[in-house]
Amino acid sequence: MDAMPSQSPASSGAYADFRTTHWSIVLQAGHEPSPAANSALEILCRTYWYPLYAFIRRQGNCPHDAEDLTQEFFARFLRLKSLSVVAPHKGKFRTFLLVSLKHFLSDARDRARAAKRGGGKPLLSLDDDDAEHRYAAELPAVLSPENLFDRRWALTVLNNAFARTQAEFSTEDKAAQFDELKVFLSNEAAPGIYEELALKLNMTPGAVGTAVYRLRQRYGELVRAEVANTVGGPADVESELNYILEMAGQ
Repeated sequence: MDAMPSQSPASSGAYADFRTTHWSIVLQAGHEPSPAANSALEILCRTYWYPLYAFIRRQGNCPHDAEDLTQEFFARFLRLKSLSVVAPHKGKFRTFLLVSLKHFLSDARDRARAAKRGGGKPLLSLDDDDAEHRYAAELPAVLSPENLFDRRWALTVLNNAFARTQAEFSTEDKAAQFDELKVFLSNEAAPGIYEELALKLNMTPGAVGTAVYRLRQRYGELVRAEVANTVGGPADVESELNYILEMAGQ
């Protein structure tokens, strides 16, 4: 998924999820961490661990060391009151997390890690086999660790939105329709394809076109909502959204 429909947020209701986004809760906590802020931070970490793993691997660490470093980073990040260094000017969660990881890796090189994986009990359950399988499928090492991190971050945002879109259609008993139409989230329809799908889905070609439009619209709203979860407020969404789409298309 590397594209989303262009739409007007005002008309589509795309800003509905700006009530309290995850990262904005963390930012609001400032120097007085709350249970909600800590929970939001942990959810974000669980969601975006793989871009960090990819960054660590691209720096030349073997899979075992990358796994240990990722686990240890999160253990320290979540336990050592990382919220105390959060401030609104920190901006995007993507930037804050990568800067924090770089500081951690710099410190890690200067000390021997006596206990790995956060002292023996990982705070986050990482799918080790899946992580390395995904990393093996990455682009050749032409991307810097930073660019690989940003690309993986972008794809995570889009994949999260895709999963939420799929879940919504499944609950509406439209799973079969979704399976046929999901290709149009990132591709334009070839001539005659709506007519073919109309026969398969027992719909008219016009109804297929309408369903594709609504699917794209909802996916776009959910991509925007995912981005909103990682920035400080509505004013930051457009620039981050544009960057996400740019990196996902590389």
